[in-house]
Amino acid sequence: MTLLQLTGAMFIAYGPAFALFVFTIAKDPLRIIVMMAGMFFWLLSLLLSSIWWTAVVPLKTDLWFGVTFSVIFQEVGRFFYYKLLRKAEDGLQQFDTRAPQPQGRTQIDNTSHTSATEGTRHGYAYVAGLGFGMMSALFSFVNVLADAKGPGTVGIHEDPGHPLQAFLLTSAFLTMCFSLLHIVWNILFFYGFENRDYRAVVLVVATHFLISLLSLLDTQYLYHITLPISYAILLVLSVISFFVVGGSISNIKAALSCKNERSYDL
Repeated sequence: MTLLQLTGAMFIAYGPAFALFVFTIAKDPLRIIVMMAGMFFWLLSLLLSSIWWTAVVPLKTDLWFGVTFSVIFQEVGRFFYYKLLRKAEDGLQQFDTRAPQPQGRTQIDNTSHTSATEGTRHGYAYVAGLGFGMMSALFSFVNVLADAKGPGTVGIHEDPGHPLQAFLLTSAFLTMCFSLLHIVWNILFFYGFENRDYRAVVLVVATHFLISLLSLLDTQYLYHITLPISYAILLVLSVISFFVVGGSISNIKAALSCKNERSYDL
């Protein structure tokens, strides 16, 4: 029974991010490199936040302190990765296997060229965000999975004293939420700096702080507050990101009706 619960929690936490990797990244070596670099920058932010947490001895026992500076270092790492990608953009374009146009298209106007460049930048932001999200998910949930392998697992079923103490499942859903949030955070963050629309950057940092600090309520078993708010923010930011990258209502209608003849490449 513990094996089934372990497998289910693992697929909940890692399934969506892994599916995105398989269908949108795995066949493109360049995207794999960009994603691995994103994972490295998240690891670097974790290292810096750990060093800071160790150095400030009086506040080591306060969870809010560690969470706050973890978010700060993650956003600083996201910014430096954005700067690195922008400096390496020309070189990456030369090795981008998706850059060449299909045969038969001999004329490309300036508008379509600009759109392709913007689409490539949004693609890099998405891939880098998935790297941030996957590494964040691995580190935040792997210890829970290790403890859940049996022979007995604490916090699976509800406890009469704590009505929503299904710790394993709620941790899995929260991990999935963070892995997807890092994607939309990255898209909005890169868009904000690229277009000097710093409202998007503020939105990313503010929601990152909000959800991370809300997760501290889990120590009081208030999952029924943290999970709905986290997924509501994910939904709102996903809609904003959809329109930021050029999506529209007509795209949604065409996708649902399966009558769209254009192919959209992530």
